[in-house]
Amino acid sequence: MEQMSSPKQYHVHYGSASNMARVDIGELWRYKDLIWLFVKRDFTVLYKQTILGPAWIILNPLITTVIFNVVFGGMANMPTDGVPGFLFYMAGNTVWTFFANCVNNTANTFVTNSQIFGKVYFPRLTMPVSQVLTSLINFGIQAVMYLIFWVYFFATGSGVTFTLWVLAVPFVVLEVMLLGLGVGIIVSSLTTKYRDLAIAVGFGVQLWMYASPVVYPLSMLDNSPRLRVLVQLNPMTSPIEIFRMATLGTGTVTMFGIVYSLIFTAAALVLGVVLFSRIEKTFMDTV
Repeated sequence: MEQMSSPKQYHVHYGSASNMARVDIGELWRYKDLIWLFVKRDFTVLYKQTILGPAWIILNPLITTVIFNVVFGGMANMPTDGVPGFLFYMAGNTVWTFFANCVNNTANTFVTNSQIFGKVYFPRLTMPVSQVLTSLINFGIQAVMYLIFWVYFFATGSGVTFTLWVLAVPFVVLEVMLLGLGVGIIVSSLTTKYRDLAIAVGFGVQLWMYASPVVYPLSMLDNSPRLRVLVQLNPMTSPIEIFRMATLGTGTVTMFGIVYSLIFTAAALVLGVVLFSRIEKTFMDTV
């Protein structure tokens, strides 16, 4: 009699996935079609029954940039390192919105998908990965909008210019995505036991923004060494400053900031994946 194939080859399991806690990148890749389906689902759910639909991808950061320009540029009269305030705020806001979306969208992975997780097995990381890919697509659209405004200001002689740092932008985008994924899945893993984190994460991310050079340049803190050091210990400081240096020709980029940000990102991602894989064993008992 011909020997039957092992069910493990199909990676489909019903019920608890207590014995499937290993992180298998190869398996994750085999489920790439499922990840893409989740990405399309996320877009559908996010803009379903909205009047403007996907237009909010552009309107949200655009309105935020206008508010920053009025409040911090006009009323508070904060410096922008000699570049047009609108572009300065849009550059910082574009990068920050990408990171914030990655964190916020992955922070409730276990709680919001508990019904699906309890019925059928698939690599749990497909959920947060699909969320950050959705955020990446949104970032791409917002980056095009930023480029359109950049061309306008360049054409009007505002002095903005691309620098060689533009070659580092793809790596900055990758780093921000991985940092957002790492922080997001750490929060997601902890929310299975501490539900308050799901409520606090939005507020925490908002506070984190003000500790990042989104609405002010790092050079503004030259006269406050201690405060400057604290801001430089923020892993999002370096990506924002590099993006501004690349597209506006202004910013404060240091080797310490780059190395520190990369190490922090790697540590957050590893810690997040480890916590995530461990929570897989028991989350159905705690969610």
